[in-house]
Amino acid sequence: MRMSRGSLRHGFAALLLLLSACEPGANLPLLDSSAVNAAGYKLSTGDEIRLTTFGEQTLSGQFGIDDSGNVALPLLGPMPADGLTTRALAEEISDALRTRKLLNEPSVVVEVVKYRPVFVLGEVQRPGPFPYQPHMTMLSAVALAGGFTPRAVRSRAAVVRSGQGGTIEGRVERQSLIQPGDVMTVLERNF
Repeated sequence: MRMSRGSLRHGFAALLLLLSACEPGANLPLLDSSAVNAAGYKLSTGDEIRLTTFGEQTLSGQFGIDDSGNVALPLLGPMPADGLTTRALAEEISDALRTRKLLNEPSVVVEVVKYRPVFVLGEVQRPGPFPYQPHMTMLSAVALAGGFTPRAVRSRAAVVRSGQGGTIEGRVERQSLIQPGDVMTVLERNF
């Protein structure tokens, strides 16, 4: 039985499509990072912030967010920061200063000075933790880790992401944005 060239091409194309669907990570749901970035960066354990209270040196400084999700501030003590944006935390601090009658009209600014790291594992040259930078993509994280190994799946990676709603696992593609604290695994290809 002889097959035509057209049948062979269609058969080969179908085989390639089937193999790419079986490639590691292809069955994971695509993580949508655009919604996270649109809502603003949410502070969490491991972030370091700079707090500036204008005109009040004793109420300004650099502080870390502890494993309970709190930031310990002078005169105010521990304040919840986990899950808040920098703007929301600044408003909470201003309200606390006003409520406790420490300042009449506080002007507070909060900015992130050090993000929690991104962890890059799997088929990269130097796996490990790396400093997060805003607008970091899967590809830029791989570059920090020394690039792909020859066995790496280069089009996608698996990511475990923790948030206030729990932990989710999904995939990111080359230009997908990753988040601080993400654990990204560059997978090994089948062939």
